Amino acid sequence: MNWHTLASQLFPGGHDIVEQDNFLSGTGTVDGRPVAVIGTTDHTPIGIEIALAQARAVLQTVRAFPRRPILILVDTQGQRLRHRDEMLGINSYMAHLGKCIDLARREGHAVIGLVYDQALSGGFITSGLIADACYALPDATIRVMGLPAMARITKVPEATLVELAKSNPVFAPGPVNYWRMGGIQEIWKDELAQALSAALANVDASDRRRELGLARGGRKFAQPVAEAVRRQHAGPA
Repeated sequence: MNWHTLASQLFPGGHDIVEQDNFLSGTGTVDGRPVAVIGTTDHTPIGIEIALAQARAVLQTVRAFPRRPILILVDTQGQRLRHRDEMLGINSYMAHLGKCIDLARREGHAVIGLVYDQALSGGFITSGLIADACYALPDATIRVMGLPAMARITKVPEATLVELAKSNPVFAPGPVNYWRMGGIQEIWKDELAQALSAALANVDASDRRRELGLARGGRKFAQPVAEAVRRQHAGPA
């Protein structure tokens, strides 16, 4: 789905979202309230320019519109892999974006992520995954690392990873697998305006991804291990 169609379905009451060099920004209306919108389109990689543009938009919202909800529209092939960006410290720019989104959350802004097309690696981690809750459309493509690349890095045969992906969502791409792991709150299949309204009305700032992953059978050990560590540090009652 292209961003024009998406915006029309999310904001039937109107919006002023514009695109400049694959960066989306503007405002939409949900239940009579304005919602700040930032994001990317056309599978654009996140380089220093877009990372700064998104961070600037978040900070402007925090300064000018206290507690206004923020919707992050995600469509990216991940971090831009260029020598220039690496030499300029792209990791620091992306960390800055993540910190700005965290600041917005701490200042009382509900932050919702929506993967409407493609979400890969660091471009997804510092946007949709750092929101209060992240949602996805059914046809979205989500993965942190492709299986061929994972095979090269881990030295595990790709055929083995393909077989593991059939039963283990940690190895498998796609919104359903990320839903099973708790990374995706819900998959929006229709009535996008109603889904967004409900998401904004039920924002929970606490991180429940481990809990959801355990309940959905996608991450069986993250929550028990975290609880064991917590008890260990708490000491005897």
